[in-house]
Parts: sequence; C-alpha cells; structure tokens
Amino acid sequence: MAYRCSVTPISAFQSTNLSNKIDSFNRLSERILRSLGYPFINIELHRDQLYENISIACEMFAKYAGYTREYLVFNSNLYIKDYGLKVDTLFTAKASDTFAQQIANKNLNPQFSNYVNNPTTTVYVNTSSIPGSYFTSMSGVSASLVYGTSANMVLDSSVYTYIVSQNPSLSEFFIKSQQQTFTIQGTPTTNNDPYLNSFDYDVMDYRKVIAIVDFEEGSTTGINTLFTIEQTLAQQTYFSYAMGNYGFDLVSWYVLKDWLKNREKLLATKPSWDFNDRTQIMRMYPQPKAAKDSDTQYYGVLQCYVERPLRDIIKEQWVYQYAYALCKITLARVRGKYTDTTLFGGGRVNANMLDEGLKEKEELEKKLYEGTPGLGDNEPPLFFVG
Repeated sequence: MAYRCSVTPISAFQSTNLSNKIDSFNRLSERILRSLGYPFINIELHRDQLYENISIACEMFAKYAGYTREYLVFNSNLYIKDYGLKVDTLFTAKASDTFAQQIANKNLNPQFSNYVNNPTTTVYVNTSSIPGSYFTSMSGVSASLVYGTSANMVLDSSVYTYIVSQNPSLSEFFIKSQQQTFTIQGTPTTNNDPYLNSFDYDVMDYRKVIAIVDFEEGSTTGINTLFTIEQTLAQQTYFSYAMGNYGFDLVSWYVLKDWLKNREKLLATKPSWDFNDRTQIMRMYPQPKAAKDSDTQYYGVLQCYVERPLRDIIKEQWVYQYAYALCKITLARVRGKYTDTTLFGGGRVNANMLDEGLKEKEELEKKLYEGTPGLGDNEPPLFFVG
C-alpha cells in the first residue's frame, strides 16, 4: 500500500493509558503500520485487512474482558409470562404500569432499537418520555411509536426531523448528539456533544448485557425490612461477644445462614434466572405474577456485566497487540507468495514473521482466557483459601 510520507507532529504521539490518542480505526491502523516498518518499507496489506484484524481483536476483547458492572432496575410488571424480558430494554425502560405495554411491544420486537434508521452523522437523544397520543396523527411514526417514547431513546435525524416538522414543540424533549462517528473520524470537533453511556454510537445500538450475576428483590413494606432473620442473627452474634462469648456464636451464624440459602433454593423463595446473551432475553423461575394491582408488583436490582462501547475497547493495549499479531500473520501469508524472491529495495521475505505472529497470538489469547496478571481487566479474587 502506498501512502504519502509526511512528518506527524509530536503532539499526535503524546498519549497515556487514560488520555489515549487511539480514538479511531484509522489511528490504530497507523500505529500497526508503523510497528511493521512503514513508511521506510512497503507493507503489503490492504486497509480493509487492517480494519478486519482490529475488528476481530475488539470482538475477542469484548467477549472475555471488555465489560463493566452495571445495576439495572427491574420491575416485575415488565416481565412477559412464558416469554421473559429483553434485558437491554431496561436501559430505556420507565418502570411504571403505564409503560408496561410499551416494554411488551419492545420485547416482542427484537429490532426495538431500530428507531435509528439509516444512521447519519447526527442522532437525537430523548430526554424524557412522550405519551403515544402525541404521535397518533403522525402517519410516519404512529405505528412504531404507538406507546410513545421513553427517556434515553435514540432517534435518527430523519425521524427527529419528521416529528418536529409535525409538532415543533416536541423539539424541547430531544438533545442533539454528534458522537456517532467515534471510531470512524476519531474525537469529535466539539467535546460538549452529549451522549448516552448506555448507547454505543459506533454500532448504533444499545450496549448489550454479557451476563446477569445477581438479582436482589426489593421490599418496602412489612416486617421484612427491619426484623429479618439475618438482622436478628447479627444482633445475637454481637451481643454474645459483648457479654463474653455467651450464647449465639459466629460459627452458628454462618451455619444458619447456609441453611437459609438452601431453604431458598428448595422452596424457590428466591427467583432463579436463565439468560441468553444472544437474544438478550432473561427468564425467571418462578415467573413474576401478572400485575392486576400495585400490590402484586415488586422491584429489584439486576447486577449485570455489560459490553463496553467500541470507543473504549479500541483504546486497549491488548486490542493493539492482538491486531498487530494478526497483521503479522496476514502479511506473512501475503509475502509467502514471493518466497525466495527479492522484493522492492533488495530485501527478502521475512520467513520468521508467520511463526512470530502465531506465537504472539497464542500468548495473548492465553492471557485473555486465563486472566494472567497484567491484563488488568479481570476483577481480582476477593479471598484466598490455602
């Protein structure tokens, strides 16, 4: 590939881990090319090959390490019997009875986030919910917005323009965001452009949940808020030691706590769940009861691991190293067509590049799979036994 050689200002290389200059696919591909010897030697790689290898590295990192811990509020009214709940809708769900039908509609439609159609360089973020009655007279969106919009919903500029043309007063419910081109053009020209942390502007969809690791059901009435068995046991333990190790002790507390956990499992007093990360559907056992009045619903918190947005993943050192190793393998296979042939400039094909790339790839994958210290993206162990 031929590029015009020019001297890049030093400011383009003043980079740290948290103030990273790698803000686009283009910038990362330039780093890889320079690591391979460009511009002093020709690098026989197509730009699409570079982008493909970077994309593979991002996918690998996102699967095993590219996630954050998030807490999503769960309302039992949002659950559809014998179907479940699309967990990624909780990023935009307004947990109220009147919104339950809208969530049901989104759950049954896997393309719920495609209110963003034919994405352009600008999208609009809904700041608060708008009732569906505002859209009944708008033939262009009346079917897709029959239940209205919710806060944090993202609309394409064409949809926004249509809505505002029909009802100009609705413009106050949206803010403009130009952050869609994060990894295409790099850092936007203005740093004040608003964006939602729950939305990945590069893939034009809401961030996906990788796994659900815990669920806690909330309670606001009754004796269970204060006079719980756990609270009583904790008091007994405290007073036993305060009075000279008399009565209930710490070992008994742990034994009884373990019995309570087994009781929850055997009697199904605490819901269990099954989650499919591909469909984003969570099913609970036993299923929440259908909401007929306010007394039947309950709230809870889902502890989830959620994919980091692409604009953050592309900055990771592992992504650069893995894409670099893949490019070495690709370049070696391209140059393998010219074995024992003198190339441009009098040099010969580097026969060791393929082995070097394969070795680096294997070591990086081992670090990712096993969480070798140094990766820095796996949570540390909370305790050791031994």
